[in-house]
Amino acid sequence: MRKIVLWMSVSLDGYIEGRDADISWHRVDDELHRHFNETAAAMGGMLHGRVMYELMAAYWPTADSDPETSPVTAEFARLWREIPKIVYSRTLERADWNATVVREVVPEEVRALKEQPGGDLCLGGADIAAAFLRHDLIDEFRVYVHPVLIGSGKPLFPEAETADPADTLKSLRLIETRTFGNGVVLLHYER
Repeated sequence: MRKIVLWMSVSLDGYIEGRDADISWHRVDDELHRHFNETAAAMGGMLHGRVMYELMAAYWPTADSDPETSPVTAEFARLWREIPKIVYSRTLERADWNATVVREVVPEEVRALKEQPGGDLCLGGADIAAAFLRHDLIDEFRVYVHPVLIGSGKPLFPEAETADPADTLKSLRLIETRTFGNGVVLLHYER
């Protein structure tokens, strides 16, 4: 069975983006980008919220057309265009680049998606991750901690919607760590 894998970069103080959706603090060098490419190539699909999809679609479809683009960036552009994507959005009318728009996170539909053949499904975006967490649909967490403190912005894990912490406590098992030369650390956990 395929797994739903949350795959996000985060600052050391827990934010996925700074003020005004700033992600310029991400420390992605060729080593980390090659790792991202290898990981993405093994995925059977990507699950995005509208914001994440629009961010990705604004750059990756044509990133490899610039002659100055590095080979590792061009490779990811090709991967991103080809991999099937599901975009969860109530407002987006259509999505290009091998993407399908779905209006709501329906747990039964996600579980059926996991039963289909193919590689694991990469989940990206804080809002969509929160919805998947509410429905207990995330199997693995690949969190890339960047060596920066940004002070404010959008947190990776927003405050839970329940008053009782016991209702949200989830024990995880560490299955991998990796430190990259630029100081980014991968923390890879499973349920």
